[in-house]
Amino acid sequence: MIKPAKDRVIVGDSITEMQGLPPESIDVVFADPPYNLQLNGDLHRPDSSRVDAVTDSWDQFNSFSHYDKFTYNWLKETRRLLKPNGTLWVIGSYHNIYRIGTCLQNLGYWILNDVVWRKSNPMPNFRGRRFTNAHETLLWCSKSQNAKKYTFNYDSMKELNDGLQMRSDWLLPICSGNERIKLNGKKAHPTQKPESLLTRVLLASTNQGDTVLDPFFGSGTTGAVAKRLGRHWIGIEQDKHYAKIADNRIKGITKIDPDMLEVTPTKRQAPRIPFGNVIERGLLSPGDTLYDRIGRIKAKVRADGSLTLGPVSGSIHRMGAHVQKSPTCNGWTFWHYTNEKGDLQPIDSLRETIRRDLN
Repeated sequence: MIKPAKDRVIVGDSITEMQGLPPESIDVVFADPPYNLQLNGDLHRPDSSRVDAVTDSWDQFNSFSHYDKFTYNWLKETRRLLKPNGTLWVIGSYHNIYRIGTCLQNLGYWILNDVVWRKSNPMPNFRGRRFTNAHETLLWCSKSQNAKKYTFNYDSMKELNDGLQMRSDWLLPICSGNERIKLNGKKAHPTQKPESLLTRVLLASTNQGDTVLDPFFGSGTTGAVAKRLGRHWIGIEQDKHYAKIADNRIKGITKIDPDMLEVTPTKRQAPRIPFGNVIERGLLSPGDTLYDRIGRIKAKVRADGSLTLGPVSGSIHRMGAHVQKSPTCNGWTFWHYTNEKGDLQPIDSLRETIRRDLN
């Protein structure tokens, strides 16, 4: 398979340039397409100063059908470029995200999550005729319903969230302050995304060495974060001015030490260790006693890796469920052994010992 040239900005039309890339060569696509804001005239603050909104020609379409056709064509190309287990992120506002969602499903993408980016510092509503638009929506999709082995670094997201499951509503600030790129005191790009948003996206759904494509590259936030995190990137931008800004920005990014980029592996990614391996390795012996967390329930270990308790015997999972009168049980965390200090410790720690020996 021909591999695409990586770590570069391609200047040109996104759809045309994507057609020149080899199929199934991209791990993740992050797309921030034109929002089709349909602005009529300028927006002004209460002090009569003009709001620096998106009024560029690239965000203007003649009709909804014109926008839908554009959306269909670029999504068709990203689907061709994604590896079988690759994923797509697309961000939008209420102006366009529902139309994009329909097109995604019509093309066969499978929506895994809709993530709400809740802005901690949104732009206020100056006209006072609507609620303040304080969020944008990201759709995270696999290539098809049958694509099951996509990357999701669940445990890394949990670590990022102080040990709690990462939810689908993310409270993050908009791009401002020193992060906002400015030229002559004005925004270099009207819709520059914050690096915190892309950092979370890439940590969640990519690994070191993966290739990330951004077909609407803008000021290059995707490339900057990808480089810092040890991912390859390809950016497509039709505006030469924006492309130059992005290229210069990324050249100044320093890559993080690869050892510091290791993500917390999920249990699903770890090699499967049967309880019988614990017996075979001599970490436990036939006849040893296992206990529940408080030492109230006791079961004996047998040579084949099963447990016995009175007339009943079975796997660590079955016996854990039996004593709790529960339909299921994770025996690795339910059963405990007595360590050298005489303390009760989950047998899962013995499984982790074996896994470390395998690495």
